[in-house]
Amino acid sequence: QVQLVESGGGLVQPGGSLRLSCAASGSIYRINDMGWYRQAPGKQRELVATITSGGSTKYGDSVKGRFTISRDNAKNTVYLQMNSLNPEDTAVYYCNAVIIPRTAWSSQSYWGQGTQVTISS
Repeated sequence: QVQLVESGGGLVQPGGSLRLSCAASGSIYRINDMGWYRQAPGKQRELVATITSGGSTKYGDSVKGRFTISRDNAKNTVYLQMNSLNPEDTAVYYCNAVIIPRTAWSSQSYWGQGTQVTISS
């Protein structure tokens, strides 16, 4: 069984910062890509940022220059540092990881439960 557990969401004023964390646990053989997606009310889920096991990153256009994704492979954890937040960043943020479980021969995509980020004065 593999689990992704997110933390770090909350309410912050415009211009503020938040740091999200997502830890993978369970019967894991290898973690490939990890990333963050978000879904605002009435909108489709969109890419925020992804990072490969080697550290290569990709960002959604709306967060480039403001958000930074990183990971600690020893802790099976991915982070999202969010700066210069604005109300348009309000959404549920979901962690995603492509993982090869010890019980399988191929990779599978796993999702966290989501954490609410609200930007409001």
